[in-house]
Amino acid sequence: MTKIDCPLARRSAVLAVCFGAALVLCGAAFAQDAKPSAAAVATAKQIIVLKGSDTIFGSLIPGVIEQNKSMFEQQNPAIGKDLATVAAQLRTELAPKLDEVTSEVARIYASHFTEKELTDILAFYSSPIGRKMIGQEPRALTDGINYARDWAGKFSDEVVTRMRAEMKKLGHDI
Repeated sequence: MTKIDCPLARRSAVLAVCFGAALVLCGAAFAQDAKPSAAAVATAKQIIVLKGSDTIFGSLIPGVIEQNKSMFEQQNPAIGKDLATVAAQLRTELAPKLDEVTSEVARIYASHFTEKELTDILAFYSSPIGRKMIGQEPRALTDGINYARDWAGKFSDEVVTRMRAEMKKLGHDI
């Protein structure tokens, strides 16, 4: 099987992971209701839009289309021009599916909070400090991930050094 390298699809996946991490970092609490109310879902959708998280999902549709276009083009490069035309047509025709994704994510999001909590969260993100959080959180998450990656590399070096030393004591030179 041929692996397809699609930067847009990778970006979509990374953004989706970051969105998920942001939800975890926000301290999601499980609501008591198994099925959230329509008002809770609507409020969750407002939060998603206010935070700009809906734009994360906006790259999913073109990313999936591009990934599949690339797959077919690798199989038959001669049809590239026609595939580009079909892909452009599909991006337009399938764009409304974005609301399907956003609505379902809002329902999932709303299932983790009570309606009151969602109202409070919306009020927070609408406030000046909430808007600052929206603006700075992606950078803070990126900086945190970069720090953790660098730390893990240094930690790995320490573990290798210690492991070699301990194995040497046991008569193994690795």
